[in-house]
Amino acid sequence: MFDALVLKQDEDGKATAAVQQLSVDDLPSGDVVVAVEYTTINYKDGLCLSPKGGGLVRQYPHVGGIDFAGTVESSDDDRYKPGDKVVLTGWRVGEVHWGGYAQKARVKADWLVPLPDGLDTRQAMAVGTAGFTSMLSVMALEDHSIKDGPVLVTGAAGGVGSVAVAILAALGHDVAGVTGRPETGDYLKSLGATQIVPREDLNETVKRPLEGETWGGCIDAVGGEMLARVLGQMQYGASVASVGLAGGAGLPATVIPFLLRGVNLLGIDSVMQPYENRLRAWKRIAADLPMDKLEAMVQPATLSDLPKLAADILQGQVKGRVVVDVNA
Repeated sequence: MFDALVLKQDEDGKATAAVQQLSVDDLPSGDVVVAVEYTTINYKDGLCLSPKGGGLVRQYPHVGGIDFAGTVESSDDDRYKPGDKVVLTGWRVGEVHWGGYAQKARVKADWLVPLPDGLDTRQAMAVGTAGFTSMLSVMALEDHSIKDGPVLVTGAAGGVGSVAVAILAALGHDVAGVTGRPETGDYLKSLGATQIVPREDLNETVKRPLEGETWGGCIDAVGGEMLARVLGQMQYGASVASVGLAGGAGLPATVIPFLLRGVNLLGIDSVMQPYENRLRAWKRIAADLPMDKLEAMVQPATLSDLPKLAADILQGQVKGRVVVDVNA
């Protein structure tokens, strides 16, 4: 038997979460059973743990957690042996398939990636889906060339933004972090940001499709009005890697930044990445993300802390990365 945070729905359709004991036989089908060591929580996890499941949970009971790292316990796939360290992000784990909020998980072997040298399981979840998405974004900007000048990171104090700031700074870029919380300025500077941009400076409705050429690249974790505003401030031929919907799915922009400045809008999807891309991103994380900066982003949690953390994260009250020790 093992502990899991199980989400159940009552007759009125309200979902509530509580830690309870399960057996391996309770787990959904899959090729590999993993003894989970660490998981994390992000905005999508918060939605899944909300009273209505955020529109993401399709069937109850449910075990959330969109990523995890741990040790293979048993495997029906030759690629993984008992004792192998593995990490999982994406594939709608924690939404339509049970995820990391349990001490054991059973998943398809294709969804896993071997943990690269230089990372342990705790560090992997300090990075988590948010950091994995950040690295995919950095690689996308590099593939399209980052221009001279500062690289903007919106939503910089969040999970994706924090890791993006640290990676870009470690790679030698001048990084500007956007935040709506002035008290996070020192935190962002500790990660390597060289300037702090107040959120209100970019939250105004777009009045002109083009403004001064300011940013040599951008990782946008917000979307909506802010993304539209940023597009008009990009340097000629610069790229924006867009990963977030916190500001809304709409884009009140024109085609002018794309036609007259050659701006590239790069959509980043961390869910269905091919194995080669996932492995490349995790190897880059192990090589390029400074672990001392990573540790500064982390706050610890346990399974029983998650319901409250879910509410906090939906209100924008969580800074950096939350690493959940499922065995604590």
